[in-house]
Amino acid sequence: MEKKHSLVDNAAEKRYELDLGDDMALIEYVLGRGLIVLTHTEVPEQYEGQGIGKELVQAVLEDIRTKEIKVVPQCPFVAAYIRRHPEWMDLVLTAENK
Repeated sequence: MEKKHSLVDNAAEKRYELDLGDDMALIEYVLGRGLIVLTHTEVPEQYEGQGIGKELVQAVLEDIRTKEIKVVPQCPFVAAYIRRHPEWMDLVLTAENK
């Protein structure tokens, strides 16, 4: 997928932000020891259905992979994305890889 927007890990606000120019899409998270819980995804209404959510989740998962931590996809949108794209399953925290 072509990257169209830049991702920022806003640690102070505990969220990843995708700069859309006139607005922002985001994924909120809780950081733990060796893991990150993705709790909520938000895409502005005027951007829904344009692939922004997918672009955001993919960028966040790429960042998590570089940090070599595990993810807990608590957000239903993120969980569904990972189910549809099993190449990200190795990042998901399971009983086997705790």
